[in-house]
Amino acid sequence: VQLQASGGGLVQTGGSLKLSCAGVGFRLSDNAIAWFRQAPGNEREPVACISRAPNRITYADSVKGRFTISRDNTEDTVNLQMRSLQAEDTANYFCARDRSGYCARDAEYLVYGMDLWGKGTQVTVSS
Repeated sequence: VQLQASGGGLVQTGGSLKLSCAGVGFRLSDNAIAWFRQAPGNEREPVACISRAPNRITYADSVKGRFTISRDNTEDTVNLQMRSLQAEDTANYFCARDRSGYCARDAEYLVYGMDLWGKGTQVTVSS
C-alpha cells in the first residue's frame, strides 16, 4: 500500500504545473487525499485536501485562488493544478491519505488525520 506523486518539474514564475497522486493497493476514492509540501529548511506545510464524496475541499490560505485540487474518477487519481506559481511555491510536494474520508476544515489541522504518506515530487519555480 503506497501513494505515488508525479508531475513535478521546473517552471518559470507565473507558470502552471499539474501534479498527480496515485494509489497502489487501495482506492483513492474511498479516502480523503491531501497535498503537502516541504521546502529545504522549512517545516511541512499543508496545501489542499479533498474528502471522499461529495469531495469537500480545504485549501491553505497561501494557495487559495491559485491551486485547484480535484479527483479523476476514471484514473482514480487526485490532481493538483497549480497556477501563478511563485518562487515561494518551490518545494517537494507529496500526497497523503486520511482513511476517515474527511478533511479538516482548517488546513492547519490536516496533518493529524493522515495515516499514509507518499514520496514527493519536486517543484522548482525559477525567475
